[in-house]
Amino acid sequence: MAKTQPYDFSLLHKFAIEDTYIVLDINSGIVHSLSKEAWDFLEGWEQAGGDLEQATALLQTTLPLGELEEIRKSFEELIATGALFSSSTVEENYAPRDEQIVKALCLHVAHDCNLRCKYCFAGTGPFGADRSLMDLATGQKALDFLFAASGPRRHVEVDYFGGEPLLNFNVVKELIKYGKEKARETGKILKQTLTTNAVLLTPEIIDYLNQEDVQLILSIDGRPQVHDQMRPFISGKGSFALVDQRIREYLSRQKADTYYVRGTYTHFNLDFCEDVLYLVDRGMKRVSLEPVVASPEQDYALQEEDLPVLKEQYARLAEKWLQYYREGKPFQFFHFNIDLNKGPCLLKRLSGCGAGNEYLAVSPLGDLYPCHQFMENKAFCLGNVFTGIQNQALREDFRQAHVFNKPECRGCWARFFCSGGCHANAYHFHRDLRKPYELGCELQKTRLEYGIYLQVKVWTDRQQEQPQEA
Repeated sequence: MAKTQPYDFSLLHKFAIEDTYIVLDINSGIVHSLSKEAWDFLEGWEQAGGDLEQATALLQTTLPLGELEEIRKSFEELIATGALFSSSTVEENYAPRDEQIVKALCLHVAHDCNLRCKYCFAGTGPFGADRSLMDLATGQKALDFLFAASGPRRHVEVDYFGGEPLLNFNVVKELIKYGKEKARETGKILKQTLTTNAVLLTPEIIDYLNQEDVQLILSIDGRPQVHDQMRPFISGKGSFALVDQRIREYLSRQKADTYYVRGTYTHFNLDFCEDVLYLVDRGMKRVSLEPVVASPEQDYALQEEDLPVLKEQYARLAEKWLQYYREGKPFQFFHFNIDLNKGPCLLKRLSGCGAGNEYLAVSPLGDLYPCHQFMENKAFCLGNVFTGIQNQALREDFRQAHVFNKPECRGCWARFFCSGGCHANAYHFHRDLRKPYELGCELQKTRLEYGIYLQVKVWTDRQQEQPQEA
């Protein structure tokens, strides 16, 4: 194969976990699992400055000639098919789409809460404003806004959020009914979710939400002592016993896997893998445990020096995930869920969650914000459900905050997986939507590597299970 220029290894991300050698072709998203010999060839190739001929000559002393030629031929075939060192013109040609479509709302039906979580970004419920509840008329207008602003898009979503949304359950019930009616009228498909601390999740409410096909995000942090330290009642008493009881009641009555239990780990439980496994062993098979995001001066905040321990924990969690899978006890850990075959579309890979454009949050009074983490920061108010979006300049700022406009992201191997990270974290740490939160980036890249690794291991297991031809 004729090649006058060295191959550009910045187009690849190489990593090894245990005895598994993995190469990600960044632009195509194709993952290659290599033998140790092929890995050594690739390492030598990179050390030779990307010069394939020089690498082949150097490696003749360490690999048998026949094996060396076979490995080289395999790499050349991958290059020829665009599966390795693939280039991209996406950056040069990419422009955020012009149509202003809203596909999802985070509906803050309650800015009050029955817990006093110490790390709460909502300031224990009111987001620095009043402890108020959304009235029915405002909620209905918000849903009207969603169905109108979604344009031709058929699928739309709403999450009932807080504070604690079940403090306003009567209004939530009416909005669930209203949303379904609007979906029928408009021919759209509405997905409804509810994020709750589970304190008020009685059997009657569980049955109602199941009947109405409302999916739940259930908040619990893990082991009792971990949960109770950060998520007490107003009285100061720990909430684990009641929350655990309510969630397990929900699991016993649910129709399908229409939930996630979502927790937060902090500096106080750096061994968070034990919290994930604790929840899994109690029957909670769909788990998301998120790193706390907090100012460094907070005693519970994660620090840069915590990174080695946290990375070890993700390694341990990946090992346990694989063990449970092979034992026939699979569970889902949200951050290991990577679909290497049918991942997000290109626009989502570049723009992420769509905050400030496709995704908006609504206050109890109907004010519109880019997402729940900007709630009640008046500098980020986009408009109101009664009057529509008025701050188009702010919306454009969010629209332009894609990976190609973030200097730290443009050369990062993970850019098409993380989409540039969380806008809110970037703003809160750097007052700049285009400067990612560094600690979050490191954790994200660690989780991605282990998620890819697990996909490779599962694929390998399945290949080995296939019956061999005679």
